[in-house]
Amino acid sequence: MATIERLLIISGLSGAGKTIALHALEDADFYCVDNLPAGILPTLIRHLNEQSGAHFKRVAVGIDARNHEASIRQLPGAVASLRQEGIPVELLFIDARDEKLTMRFSETRRKHPLSDEATSLTEAIRLERSMLNEVALLADLRVDTTTFNVHELRATIRKSVAGRTDPALAVQFQSFGFKSGVPVDADFVFDARCLPNPYWQDGLRDLTGQDAAVCSYFSNSPAVEEFISSIADFLAAWIPRFEMTSRSYLTVAIGCTGGRHRSVYTADRLAQHFRAGGKKALISHRDL
Repeated sequence: MATIERLLIISGLSGAGKTIALHALEDADFYCVDNLPAGILPTLIRHLNEQSGAHFKRVAVGIDARNHEASIRQLPGAVASLRQEGIPVELLFIDARDEKLTMRFSETRRKHPLSDEATSLTEAIRLERSMLNEVALLADLRVDTTTFNVHELRATIRKSVAGRTDPALAVQFQSFGFKSGVPVDADFVFDARCLPNPYWQDGLRDLTGQDAAVCSYFSNSPAVEEFISSIADFLAAWIPRFEMTSRSYLTVAIGCTGGRHRSVYTADRLAQHFRAGGKKALISHRDL
């Protein structure tokens, strides 16, 4: 008799990459079901739990705005019900900025599921975002695919989602550049633009926060060390509060102007710090 060890619910905006995420999970040996009405999610899970074999131990289910709006409103209750039954549920929300979604639909010439003769693509995207707002707020992890290509999204799903075997909360440190926008999936955002900038130093401009010369430049700055230490102390105080809520992920975004020097170095240092302390720490560099 199968006992589900992981249940991933995949939701998000049309055109953001939900299908690609499900395919990546299927390649990682998840049993995947797409476009499931939210109201029958508990019934499906009970059915899969009654099946034999390991094939149904890891399950991913796609639920999005192709459902009727009334069905979407049932999802938070369905998730709560499953958790009360002891099912380990994780909700992954795939998002992207509106202008990127518009461009993707224009390029592929696909029809948005909520658009019709009376509803333009822009209006359909806005309507869908409103419909899914409560689901987005409920998400354990949000992935912003605005700057991703197909391969980068697959790699993110494989590394940050499919590859997780430890049920403990995972802290994802993400560097980014403010000039390309703040990540929508961040739980905390810290601004590193107050730190010394190697962009203006001879020989460092074309390097990154992972190169030895830049790391040496930062390690000699008391301000950088104080900044990293302050963030680490803050997170150490608050991570246990998030763990008490059964969260699976916490995303900490570190930004600088271009996302190549200060934010990269800070994110890497913080990830190293928390890994040394026994925490599950993931790292991604959006604009590197």
